[in-house]
Amino acid sequence: MRRRTFSLVLVFGLAAATSAPAQAAGHGGGAAVYPSTIRLPNGFQPEGIAIGPGPVAYVGSMADGSVYRADLRTGAGAVLSRGPGTPALGLKSDARGRLFVAGGPGGDARVLDARSGRVLATYRLATGASFVNDVILTQGAAWFTDSTKPVLYKLPLTGGRLPAEAVRVPLTGDLVYQGGPDSPGSGGFNANGITPTPDGRGLIVVQSNTGGLFRVDPASGETRRVDLHGESLPEGDGLLLRGRTLYAVQNRLDTVAVLRLNAAGTEGRVVRRVTDARFALPTTVAAFGSRLYLPNIRFFATGPTPDISYNAVAIPRP
Repeated sequence: MRRRTFSLVLVFGLAAATSAPAQAAGHGGGAAVYPSTIRLPNGFQPEGIAIGPGPVAYVGSMADGSVYRADLRTGAGAVLSRGPGTPALGLKSDARGRLFVAGGPGGDARVLDARSGRVLATYRLATGASFVNDVILTQGAAWFTDSTKPVLYKLPLTGGRLPAEAVRVPLTGDLVYQGGPDSPGSGGFNANGITPTPDGRGLIVVQSNTGGLFRVDPASGETRRVDLHGESLPEGDGLLLRGRTLYAVQNRLDTVAVLRLNAAGTEGRVVRRVTDARFALPTTVAAFGSRLYLPNIRFFATGPTPDISYNAVAIPRP
């Protein structure tokens, strides 16, 4: 009897131990276990965010290009990689433990080891005025937008291997650039956030200064406006696709637009817009479990100073 009782206790104890992380991650109704605010270093100026593998967030600094790694379970974190002095904007992580970083006005991209912070590769994407703003990973490639040049930069990842250099894919068609930004918030940003189409055959980018959403043919660079049935996404920034639901951050509006797309990404409807009292110019968005995580850059309201506190906030995923 004692042996049977001990066995039952052991079985139920193991079951509880293995189910607790799933509940805390938001899969079992216990999302409140995880902190809803991730505090970042003072003066950090967060812009991009990537999550995973696992309950780990990576946040890039617009100030100096450093990357901060935070444990979503506790909110604790530390700087993973010191920046080169140019920004770290859009971020994406892959299953191989690599972190792809867009370099903003530095005109470059970096690939980091997500465990050690070591720089695995650097790429000179552009010369002269440029703003390499965001990045997305698709099957076989990493794609970067440039908010001042009508071009996408492609890193072919054949067999998962990092390439020697990037490929330029000029943008043509409906997406017409409207001049260049003087500074963040000037209204001059063009292509910004980027994501695949639901069917995986194309790419979607948002044009911040017009609010237009565009489907891109990755082979030719030809763009076509996505039919939003009279809606638009002014101040559109980071994009996140889950199934056929697209989350679009509208930064200076302190809003996340939720859209439902068709499979090809040629048509969509805004089904709702979400805001939160803790939003202070959110820029990009990543998901873990039943939550969305957004970094607050606070840039236009306060001006960047070394003493300003920054954070990323979590909201329930609509």
